[in-house]
Amino acid sequence: MNFRLVTYNIHKGIGGVDRRYQPERIVEVLQHYKPDIALLQEVDDGVKRSSHHCQVDLFAEALEMPHRGYQRNVRVRQGHYGNATLSRFPIAETVEIDLSMRLKKKRGALLTVMRVEHEHHLRSLVIANAHLGLAGFERKWQLRQLLAHDEIAHRHAATPLVLAGDFNDIYATLGPKVLGPLGYAPAGRTVRTFPARLPLRPLDRVFYRGALASTHAFAGHFQTARDASDHLPLVVDFQFLDE
Repeated sequence: MNFRLVTYNIHKGIGGVDRRYQPERIVEVLQHYKPDIALLQEVDDGVKRSSHHCQVDLFAEALEMPHRGYQRNVRVRQGHYGNATLSRFPIAETVEIDLSMRLKKKRGALLTVMRVEHEHHLRSLVIANAHLGLAGFERKWQLRQLLAHDEIAHRHAATPLVLAGDFNDIYATLGPKVLGPLGYAPAGRTVRTFPARLPLRPLDRVFYRGALASTHAFAGHFQTARDASDHLPLVVDFQFLDE
């Protein structure tokens, strides 16, 4: 069985250049790439700048993705923003993991366990949707905290598991240093996703382990994707392997 995952920092639905709030552009981008699982970061809930929308519901309903989870990371004057996971597959479990470091902006990872039918039986698929910090030492600490969480550390090695999101990893060093020795593979080569108009940095990443193979990975470059956010979406096609 194959499925498509998209990780996308949507910048609250505010364009990276024109600074206009147009959530319909985010919807258009996601509809264009047709993900089975969408991992979104910087998703607003009840914030004035985004018309007080509950964006996780707005996007899930527009995309007809019935299963969703939301993690409020940062409180603003009115409302919050954080990580959202939308799925066509049923979500059996949702865990909010706090990755905040003292004196730094609050950060987190939203972990979901999905039930996916493969070869006439249900398989668990574990997805961590993370938004890491801006400092190198902060990102390493956060990633190690995430990897040490019971829901990840105690999973069987063959369980399909994906770590993805906005890693803010400017030089693409987290994978080789932290994830590679633990058996995680990057989805595709380093894909540049930021800034959207002229991508120079591979801030958005997808890593995986277990009975999975990545068959294709690319950044979405069509015009609306360049306008809708300050990041491009990272699109990854996966295939389940027999255990």
